[in-house]
Amino acid sequence: MLWAAGGTRRGMDYTFTTEQEDLRRTVRKFAENELAPLVREAEERESFPRQLFRRFGELGLIGVRYPAADGGAGFDKISDCIVREEMSRVCQSFSSSWSAHSHLGIWPIWRAGTGDQKKRFFQPALAGEKIAGFALSEPDGGSDIRSLRTRAEKVPGGWKLNGSKLYITNAPIADFLTLAARTAPELAPGAISLFLVELPNPGIVVTPLKKEGIRASDTGLIHISDAFVPDDCLLGGRTGTYPVILDSLSENRVGVAANALGMAQAALEAALDYAKVRKVRGKTIGQYQAIAHKLADMAADIEAARWLVYYGAWRVDQGTLDAATAAKVKLVASECAVRASEAAIRIHGGAGIMREYPVGRIHRDAFVYVIGEGTSEVQKNIIAREIGRAHV
Repeated sequence: MLWAAGGTRRGMDYTFTTEQEDLRRTVRKFAENELAPLVREAEERESFPRQLFRRFGELGLIGVRYPAADGGAGFDKISDCIVREEMSRVCQSFSSSWSAHSHLGIWPIWRAGTGDQKKRFFQPALAGEKIAGFALSEPDGGSDIRSLRTRAEKVPGGWKLNGSKLYITNAPIADFLTLAARTAPELAPGAISLFLVELPNPGIVVTPLKKEGIRASDTGLIHISDAFVPDDCLLGGRTGTYPVILDSLSENRVGVAANALGMAQAALEAALDYAKVRKVRGKTIGQYQAIAHKLADMAADIEAARWLVYYGAWRVDQGTLDAATAAKVKLVASECAVRASEAAIRIHGGAGIMREYPVGRIHRDAFVYVIGEGTSEVQKNIIAREIGRAHV
């Protein structure tokens, strides 16, 4: 996909490249043939099929947006969003676990890790041999990084960690956590650092949580009591990696927006399929204007969200993504997924709340992203601050 200006090309080209279209076809085929058959059982068991991580690694899906020189597939953020959209179209739980691993869990290591840390953690994670989680959110502060209470105290040979983390994706099945802790008492960005914490650890207890949404994605509550972490597991060998966290969250907001886009598309497709076969008074319900208009609204809403998502991905690839743009992308796409999935349930009528149909699951899952990665209200605050600065 290119947004080109000047030179021999004028204006904007809203087409995907041949490589990106090939990637979409490949991931769609994989999702429909290999992921879809696992969804029902995984949702009922409320557990992620761990073997999928190795399969993701074999297909190069974990490293899709990392450079080939670092062991990745060498694609871009647009390609990463294509993978997210296609996987979420089939099952958001699987895409959520993949996302927490492939971006939040290991992106900071790629960005700021030492050579040894990349060898020990990043490379095995790319192959799907180790599962990662990103431990940031806390019971009292959510994702408000500045209110972080988990603390790290320097001790001989390493650090002693104490605190708790809440709603951490992959925590119950993770081999290591990229964990944020306060390395100094003052409330300053430089006092927050990231640690690579291998599991199991005698000082860490992970309690699996039951959820209404993304049930097949393992989520945990983490209690940390005098957990020792050696010096060589302080990310980058230095304290004050707060900026890495911010950059990771901004980029991932574009990523989860693509997840939401996939759910919205799945809801539309399910509603269209149902509207073609459900008959009332001798006509399929899609022939009635009320239903046709609902479908039209869904299609227009999704198309608008789609281009904002891929614009955000393009900004990432250009190195020009800012927090307000990331917030706009995430806000629009996540709210679109909630609207689309609710409309799909209404079109299904009573069938919409039956587990035989996917729209109820999609709606439950869609709510995750108007809350997770910063609520819609947090996104509005970020946008409002930017608007205020621009008009002062």
